[in-house]
Amino acid sequence: MDGEYKSLTGKSLESNILFIGQYNCPPNYFFRGNNVRDNYVIHYIQDGCGSFSSANHPAVTLKKGDIFILPKGVPCFYQADGQDPWKYFWIGFSGTKIKTMLAGSELNKKRYLRQVQDSQFYSSLHKLFTTLKKPSSLGNDILVEALTYQMFYQLVTEYPDKAPHANTKAQQRLQLANYYLREHYQDSNCNIEDLCHHLNISRSYLYNLFKSQMNVSPQKFLTQLRMEDAQQQLVNTDDPIQVISRRVGYKDEFTFSKAFKRYSGFSPKLYRAGSHSN
Repeated sequence: MDGEYKSLTGKSLESNILFIGQYNCPPNYFFRGNNVRDNYVIHYIQDGCGSFSSANHPAVTLKKGDIFILPKGVPCFYQADGQDPWKYFWIGFSGTKIKTMLAGSELNKKRYLRQVQDSQFYSSLHKLFTTLKKPSSLGNDILVEALTYQMFYQLVTEYPDKAPHANTKAQQRLQLANYYLREHYQDSNCNIEDLCHHLNISRSYLYNLFKSQMNVSPQKFLTQLRMEDAQQQLVNTDDPIQVISRRVGYKDEFTFSKAFKRYSGFSPKLYRAGSHSN
């Protein structure tokens, strides 16, 4: 069998695994789909070699034992070698915490790592992939959650981002803002103006802080938190849309539905129907 693919239904907002796959590539094979992903996909090369490049990074040749990541929103290109094409497996992640966990690693900076096969990071990654291939059960789901965090812990401890990060006052405020929004986004009274009052900073200062450090506005980040939570509830529950809209911080279903369609391109009803048909 040259390849396999499995779509997964997760229930975690902060770190959700969307899919896994494995493929024994033919010579010169390259992915012909959208080269800008809306999630994070980690590939481990099990055999052979190929080339990988991503925006603002030089192309590199990678081989068995190496790993590369397709970051969310970043154009990437990767192609199997013509003589010794690679075989790899991959895991697709989403969630509000994935970017934060990746940010502390060299993988996030370089977008690839060489010869990780003897690391604790790879051991956890492989265990996670193997566990995800098994049928879903309560015990298996708990193990997946544990292995996900263990894998990211070992990634940032074994392959840390070596760039110095001074714990400046600005970074402390950004961390507080992130924490505040994650804790309060389900409250319909949570808004950026109140966040600014809470931190005693101006709206323009907060906007520049988010844009410079996270490349997203505070309002868009708040909307993302609400929409990702709503997407999970639409897929994993049969609760009425009106109920879900209140749970994620909207006072009425109409306003929520408009915001959801702007974010996802689908109405909540169509999004739920589409997820159940897959």
